[in-house]
Amino acid sequence: MTFSLGIVGAGQFSGQFATLFQAHPGVGDVYVTDLLPERAEQLAAAQGLAGTFPSYEAMLESKEVDAVAIFTQRWTHGPLVLQGLNAGKHVYSAVPMAITTEEIAAIMDAVRATGLTYMMGETSQYNPATVHARNQIAEGAFGRLFYAEGDYVHDMDLGFYEAYQYSGGERWKETASYPPLLYPTHSVGGVLGAWQTHAVSVSAIGVVDERGDGVFDKEVSRFGNDFSNATALFEVAGGGSFRTNEFRRVGYPSHIRESRFRFFGTEASMEQLATVALWQDKKGVKDISELLEPKPTMSPDDPSLQHIAPELRAAFTSGSAPVHDRERLPRAFDHLHNGHEGSHHFLVDDFVTAVNTRTLPSVNAWVAARYTLPGIIAHDSARQGGARLEIPDFGDAPQ
Repeated sequence: MTFSLGIVGAGQFSGQFATLFQAHPGVGDVYVTDLLPERAEQLAAAQGLAGTFPSYEAMLESKEVDAVAIFTQRWTHGPLVLQGLNAGKHVYSAVPMAITTEEIAAIMDAVRATGLTYMMGETSQYNPATVHARNQIAEGAFGRLFYAEGDYVHDMDLGFYEAYQYSGGERWKETASYPPLLYPTHSVGGVLGAWQTHAVSVSAIGVVDERGDGVFDKEVSRFGNDFSNATALFEVAGGGSFRTNEFRRVGYPSHIRESRFRFFGTEASMEQLATVALWQDKKGVKDISELLEPKPTMSPDDPSLQHIAPELRAAFTSGSAPVHDRERLPRAFDHLHNGHEGSHHFLVDDFVTAVNTRTLPSVNAWVAARYTLPGIIAHDSARQGGARLEIPDFGDAPQ
């Protein structure tokens, strides 16, 4: 059983996923559309895709497309997802799910009303640290988990200037100021992807940027944002807390590891830094770095990555880590590029399997809301000087 797929957005990220979707035995024809038609044509020609559409609306009207995969600018996802679902298409969306509580509520309503598959492609769901922590939690190895930390530490100087210039055109500074806490899922998702709970309240602090180059300038920003770094402390259901950091001005090698995690329980703990990961209990310390280290499957000098800043290429070249269980994946993926610490193969397979079997994917709408909403409320808290705010919850996914 197969379905046809329309790629929405032909930027730096989508081409890597187009390859994987096209190679998956559960997917038939793959099409693409972009606001810049020449980019869509270039991607279709380079990947041998089935064709292009002149617009997203034309793609949604076509009976040749069963599902869409959205790889557009991060603040556009909510409305595009709603259009897709309301047009009768299954939807895969890059992160974040949306940027307002109202957009998320509307997506939840549309998923319930249509019964269609929705999935958010959160890479931290299959980050090796999250996978290992999830396995250890399931076995009870931590004892009672009571605290965790998730960091997404990616300095603007390490590739983000080029990425925003590529996607934003002449007025790129207006959108390069995107609020860090509205892109929360790489940190929140890595924590909650292992710890089966959800955030119920938050207090957050934002750090006003001082670079003075027009990025994170309230007068320039379309989001009215001048925070370049932010920290949020969340209370979770059932007792306990976790903290996340979203840093865009930071002296840290994000090209080595941009997402990292820590988990603390009554019997054991786990801590991860840029180049080392440790498992610790009351008896001692075990280095688990090798278990969590993906092996590259593509050279960073590969011609297909020439348009991507060198500091960002690791996100497109990582293979799988020993902790990853690849038995469920199609064999067609065995020698294809992977990315974001080995997550891309699993995310594509999750969505394709969910559509073809009409089951819920790993990061379904209910999970995606729990990964995204905490950041939206945290940004409100930071703008209110750290006020503690309650976080709405849409409940557990239906069984």
